[in-house]
Amino acid sequence: MTGRPITGTTRIHVRSKAARLYIEGCTIKSVARQIGYSYGTTRTLLIEAGVRIRARGGVR
Repeated sequence: MTGRPITGTTRIHVRSKAARLYIEGCTIKSVARQIGYSYGTTRTLLIEAGVRIRARGGVR
């Protein structure tokens, strides 16, 4: 799916799935792989969904 714009209800569904996966503890990279989009697109979708992006490096 990479390279295609995501619009309409598809964007809403993909954004919701990405947010759910990220909130459950997946990394952005892992979420991107699971939803079939690039890291950058996935990060944009998470921000649009209002998800707070975690700091790099995991739990300390």
